[in-house]
Amino acid sequence: MTNIPTDLLRTLIAVVDLRSFTKAAASLGVTQPAVSAQIKRLQFLLGGDLFDRSIQGVSLTPHGEVVVSHARRLLSINDQIVHLGGDGPQPELVIRVGTPSDVIASMLPGILANFRERWPDVRFIVRTDFYDPLVRELRSGELDLFAGLSMAPPPDARHSWAEEVVWVRCATTQLDLDRPVPLVSYGEPCVYHRLAVTALKSVGLDWEDVFTGPSMASLEGAIVAGLGVMAVTRRRANDIGLMIWEDAPLPTLPDLYSGVYIREGGPRAVYEQLADEIGAAINASRAGVRKIIAVAKKPLKAGSAA
Repeated sequence: MTNIPTDLLRTLIAVVDLRSFTKAAASLGVTQPAVSAQIKRLQFLLGGDLFDRSIQGVSLTPHGEVVVSHARRLLSINDQIVHLGGDGPQPELVIRVGTPSDVIASMLPGILANFRERWPDVRFIVRTDFYDPLVRELRSGELDLFAGLSMAPPPDARHSWAEEVVWVRCATTQLDLDRPVPLVSYGEPCVYHRLAVTALKSVGLDWEDVFTGPSMASLEGAIVAGLGVMAVTRRRANDIGLMIWEDAPLPTLPDLYSGVYIREGGPRAVYEQLADEIGAAINASRAGVRKIIAVAKKPLKAGSAA
């Protein structure tokens, strides 16, 4: 064997990206048995299993991860060559975006809609999860672009900046520091939770997780209901109208770091353009927060109403 059919590689990538043989079949316009047959043929040609059958769902073997990484590069080069063909039909490009933050998720639809006006052959798959698993997927080539928060400055991000983190509460929330601080958060894997717990530990305060929710909307509801306090970026608190506890009897929270990352390989020019637009949108939002803070701190003129 000297050549591997690209249609087999495209089927493999579809299964991996959509995490389902059934969804891959629908996306490719074929039946699920046809997808299974193509994967079996590809495994026969390559002489090894690509999927780990001992794990439920779609999970690659180490051999499969290497094959997928090379397959993405090969198909990218193939599509770039096809793209040189002139004014004929252009190959479709799927960009897989990961984010653990609904701050980015809330911005993404408008950014992606504007981007697709210039790149009409682009489709998007957006995944949400916590920072660590999404970074692993970016490194393994399962994501093309990742935007999220980390506790340390990201050394390899295309764009990065510090984000001020604050405590938020409702107007009636009071704390008894002789009792554990009631925390509202996404849970232990979330950087907000880890940052809050680390800060409380540093000053010898206990805490308890009184509400763990799946979305910012659920956490906002818990805060408004008075269930507890939460650590969140000042930008996000202002976006959704949460009350910032400026003089909280709690430790000052260190910054988190936003970053926009791009995977190795693939159509880099397209990824970079999208990453730049996401970065510009976040920076515009940050500029709005700085303006709000500056206005709030501006002293009143003599004789003006308080």
